[in-house]
Amino acid sequence: MKLQLPALALALCCCGAAFAGPTCKVPEDKWMKEADFKASMEKQGYQIRTFKVSKGKCYEIYGLDKAGKKVEIYFDPATGAELERK
Repeated sequence: MKLQLPALALALCCCGAAFAGPTCKVPEDKWMKEADFKASMEKQGYQIRTFKVSKGKCYEIYGLDKAGKKVEIYFDPATGAELERK
């Protein structure tokens, strides 16, 4: 059992990076205003339940798409371009 615990701990540490979102390297003074970004997403049919800036400095939304399907999406904060969808 002692040998299994370090292996499990190592596996959990490595898996954490797999679940992280993209990294956005855009200076904050170039970002879209949050209100403008949210309005643009809502105009496209998204229902935003939660909006945040991710650890990777990207805009991230949790909510529903036009079809009512749950989404978690990362966006470039300067352009609003979709980067990753989970």
